[in-house]
Amino acid sequence: MLEASGPAYWRLALPHSAAAVPLARALVRKALADLDAPASADTDTAELLTAELVANAVKHTDPGDPPIELVVELLETGCQVEVHDRDPAPPGDLSPAHTTPPDPWQEHGRGLLLIRTLSAACGHRRTPQGKAVWFTLPGLGTT
Repeated sequence: MLEASGPAYWRLALPHSAAAVPLARALVRKALADLDAPASADTDTAELLTAELVANAVKHTDPGDPPIELVVELLETGCQVEVHDRDPAPPGDLSPAHTTPPDPWQEHGRGLLLIRTLSAACGHRRTPQGKAVWFTLPGLGTT
């Protein structure tokens, strides 16, 4: 269910399946397209990083849990995207100081690197229901 909570805030419940990723990408694309300001964040990067967060939430939570939630907030300086799930365990290392490169022979392990590298900021926090993992992107033309 898509819920617009004002002109700059969207929340969407996502299924515990691979279908969640394209739904999340579409919401981010729509949210950024709806922004009238010329300084909206880079849509391609926002979609890529959102896909990584949602794919991780689908992979690391129980399909019997309540839906994963995607929250997109448009800010004056860009956007913030959060993915909420019921697992309170923190994700891998999102700190900018993280220096261990992913193993080039492994199929997985690059998503958090992308988030750390391409976002203006990222992190996670515990919520009463589990955790939220988030990133922010600056608007185009902002520093």
